[in-house]
Formats: sequence, structure tokens, C-alpha cells
Amino acid sequence: MNDVIRVSNTEQVTMTSAEIADLVEARHDSVKRTIERLAERGAIQLPPLVEVQNHLGQRVSVYSVGKRDSYVIVAQLSPEFTARLVDRWQALEQQVSSPYQLPDFNNPAVAARAWADAVEQGQQLALENQQVRRDLEHMQSHFVDGMKIVDFAKTLNGVNCQEIQKHLSAIGWLRRDGFSGWRVNSKARDKYLAERTTIWIHPTTEEERERHYPVLLRAGAVRLFQMYTQEQLPMKKTWNGKIGHAAEVMQ
Repeated sequence: MNDVIRVSNTEQVTMTSAEIADLVEARHDSVKRTIERLAERGAIQLPPLVEVQNHLGQRVSVYSVGKRDSYVIVAQLSPEFTARLVDRWQALEQQVSSPYQLPDFNNPAVAARAWADAVEQGQQLALENQQVRRDLEHMQSHFVDGMKIVDFAKTLNGVNCQEIQKHLSAIGWLRRDGFSGWRVNSKARDKYLAERTTIWIHPTTEEERERHYPVLLRAGAVRLFQMYTQEQLPMKKTWNGKIGHAAEVMQ
């Protein structure tokens, strides 16, 4: 997709909502809804909606997001992917900008602005790291190494446990392998998920066969919990709208 849009004979670097979805490993429709909610709250300006051609040759509608607002969106969606966003912006800006110029530190106003920018960036990264740590601490008592995805999902109030593995398949973490169960894709293997194997006896042939099932790694539990708090997981129709571990929100 074309991430550089020319406006009034100048080049303005933007990032599409589809690319943000790829960066944070989320569904594009979820990212678009997050953008719209943030715009409604006044946290960002609603970006222009443009049509582009995807890798299948189809015309799709995407938001064209500026740099500042993209940080707000990613911080809302998934703070741990901020480093990926920084790297991507550097690559995009190198396509259209001249070599980086150091600030004129002989100019007190310019030097002060450069210092303030550095402080703000440091504070933002610190806040994002604190959020990741809080998420980890919050779910730590509900997670054990090698826990099945469905078992962890059962601890989250309102999650539709029957649909959770289908959802992870839709975002590329899992794939269905016939009667052999769910297999872990390379996208998530050893990063968010591991794979275990059991032996079962075929009821007709009495042959021993392997069945595979995924288990959560600690980083996968953190990421799943973040998707849950951002309302990106399939929820039950009877969900009461409360976010948290089931035992906590029912007290």
C-alpha cells in the first residue's frame, strides 16, 4: 500500500490503518473502530478515509494516519509494539526527507524545544512500559506456564471461549489441522504460543494417533489480556460489559 500521500505539491508521510493493524497484529476492522472511538473522544482527529488496493487486488477503505495520531492509536491498541512503530516511521520518513539535521543548539529556543521533545518521548515510553508491567502483574495470578488458551480465556469475564481459538486463527496465530487439532503458526510460535502433543486411540481402528494443541507462553497471556481489555476478543452476547477476571468483576 502507498504510505506517502502528495498534498498540494508537497509530500506528507502518512501510515494507513491497515499497516498499523499489521504492526500490532490486530484485525483491521478493530483498528478502524479504535481510531473512530479516539476521534469521538477528541484524542485524535478523524483521519481521511481513502481507497487503496490490497495484496489481493481488491479495493479497500483505510484511514490515512499522521505520525502524532499513530502513536496515540498504538498506545491504545498495544503499547509493546511502539518500537515497531518507531522503526516504521523512520523508514517512511527516509523515503521523502533530506538527511537528518541536528538542531541549532546555538539558538536557545530551538535547543529548549529539542530538550522538551526528548523528555516527552522518554516520559511516553516510561508510561507504556508501566502499562505493560501492570498488565503482567494483573494477570499473573491467573496464569500458569503451559496453560491452554481456552482455560485462560475462561478466567476473563465475558469472553466467548468457544470462539477464542477461531479468532486467533483469524489473526494468524493458529491454523486448523483436521482431526489433529490446532497447530501454531510461525507468526506466534515461541513468541506467544507453544505446541503440545497428546496420543489418542482411534475408536474404530484402535490406532494410536497424535493430536496437537496450543498452550500460552507468558508473553502470549499478556498479549491476550491486552486484546481483551481493548475489546478485540469475541465476547458472549450475555456479557455484562465489565472488563476483568471473572471472579473479580462478579464480587
